[in-house]
Amino acid sequence: MLFDEAGIHEICYTYSVKVTVVVTVLNEEPTIAALLESLLNQSTKADEIVVVDGGSSDKTPDIVKRYQKAEKSIHLFQFNTSRAEARNIGIKSARGEIIATTDAGCIAEKHWLEKITKPFEDENVDLVAGFYDMIGDTHFRKALSVFIGITPSRFDDYYLASARSLAFRKTLWSMVGGFPENLKDTAEDTVFSLKIIEAGADIVREKSAIVFWKLPTTYVEAMKKIYLYAKGDAKSGIWWHPVKKFSTHNIKILFIYFRYLVALYLVFLSFFITSLDFPIILGCVFYIFWAFRKVYIETSDWKAGLFGILLQFSSDAAVMAGFFIGLVVK
Repeated sequence: MLFDEAGIHEICYTYSVKVTVVVTVLNEEPTIAALLESLLNQSTKADEIVVVDGGSSDKTPDIVKRYQKAEKSIHLFQFNTSRAEARNIGIKSARGEIIATTDAGCIAEKHWLEKITKPFEDENVDLVAGFYDMIGDTHFRKALSVFIGITPSRFDDYYLASARSLAFRKTLWSMVGGFPENLKDTAEDTVFSLKIIEAGADIVREKSAIVFWKLPTTYVEAMKKIYLYAKGDAKSGIWWHPVKKFSTHNIKILFIYFRYLVALYLVFLSFFITSLDFPIILGCVFYIFWAFRKVYIETSDWKAGLFGILLQFSSDAAVMAGFFIGLVVK
């Protein structure tokens, strides 16, 4: 095994690889086997599967090594790195002209790789944004899907690519400078997709190229993830996205701050102007109903809708806290 100047293992082969799947993992002992099984049983096989472990303290690397013994197309690299750095390491070491990415915690649908790489038959296509189906088997997780990801009804021509289900030409990755390694927690794929849009790349959005993403199972785990997403949004520095425009994440977060500041101001005034009591109560009832309704519309589950009320207020708090920390802590 050879090393380049950056200390990254280079794999020695005598054949040409066309498609490489790159997976980043960190302490994914419960989920990594299911992901590898799904990748090995695709309708279209990857020429190689590159797994980059960011410093797991559990048995994740051991599980990958067991699969390596039976399947020579799997390659494991171990570094103490952030997710963005791990993605770049995996892509740099890849021999494929087409790079497909997904994450541990996901399971690739049997035809995922076939569908996400087929558009590259058109030489003008630079990137394919696949989709993900959020696995939620409880009322809580069904409600959480509305707050933590993109539901199928919201997949459109403005959908921003997620590294959970993504494919692109390696030359494009090189041209835009790879994933931004200054982002340690989240949002590295958001910035990457922005750089690709700014570069004028030809993007195809393929809703049928699906991976199944297991949602957090506990309330604390869910709030931590939402907090980290908001922290990453702040650190990304994207205040105006040319595709999302007024739906840019950071603008939407500012509106969350705005509505709570207005609510607090009105509550303060109500101590002096009693006629404000009824409008304030009415506003609270409307917000609660809105939270219930948006979850119910997506899930058709009234119990999930009730969880939506709890998640609305708690996710608002997690977003505001994460965003603030992302702005003030370097």
